[in-house]
Amino acid sequence: MADNNEIKAINKTGFAQRLREYKRKPLSLVLFILVVLAAALSVLALIFLIVYILVMGIPHITPELFAWEYNSDNVSCMPAIINTIIVTLLTLVIAVPFGVGAAIYLAEYAKRGNKFVKLIRTMAETLSGIPSIVYGLFGMLFFVTTLQWRLSLLAGSFTLAIMVLPTIMRTTEEALLSVPDSYREGSYGLGAGKLRTIVKVILPSAMPGILAGIILAVGRIVGETAALLYTSGSASGLAKGLMSSGRTLAIHMYVLANEGLHTDQAWATAVVLLVLVLLINTLSAFIAKKLTSKNK
Repeated sequence: MADNNEIKAINKTGFAQRLREYKRKPLSLVLFILVVLAAALSVLALIFLIVYILVMGIPHITPELFAWEYNSDNVSCMPAIINTIIVTLLTLVIAVPFGVGAAIYLAEYAKRGNKFVKLIRTMAETLSGIPSIVYGLFGMLFFVTTLQWRLSLLAGSFTLAIMVLPTIMRTTEEALLSVPDSYREGSYGLGAGKLRTIVKVILPSAMPGILAGIILAVGRIVGETAALLYTSGSASGLAKGLMSSGRTLAIHMYVLANEGLHTDQAWATAVVLLVLVLLINTLSAFIAKKLTSKNK
């Protein structure tokens, strides 16, 4: 039996050995170069975008930008920050239970290979590709006009919940399906029922994947503009309630840039939006890491 120290991973070969392999198979060398170039270009594009936003926006971040009251002199983004947090939390409260619940049904209760399950998955993938402005038009016709919710945070949140629901559902389902069947069999063997197995065994094991889907949903919620312009409106002040109109950070940045009078403040708002998304993603990743280490 070979010593564990002598066992090496197949991807940890030396440079000389790789070079000999590439000489025998030149196509592998071409593929390796293309993959490295693709990765490098992706990273460079991301770094360039972030640096460009920071360079253009940081010099224009002033205390007036975070004043509690919005007016034509300071064009404060503080009301928009609070509106963004409210819309994000409300959207997640609406979408996460339905998305996770639907995924649990598809992965745990529905029969494998069921035609109805295939239809649901196809519809979810189709809904994920619909442009956000179409969701905004639907939200305006249904929530704003038919239900008479007017332009409000509630109408915007329900519209965004419908928009991110397929993403949460599909990522959660994939996370549940990635849990080994041995976990389920072991739980059933110890006498646990279906519901207890899902709650105590399956969901904790799949939690990192579920949180990854929620992170994707949060990113789309925070950066959305088209759907919210039709449903929550672009009122500059802090929303007085869920039935009041209010703009999020993305809409605030769009309005400032579109007017052409406060372009510098629009760049500063972009920095605030970037930092907010980074903080949310970092917090979610930290929670996912803690849950993963807890379940090991």
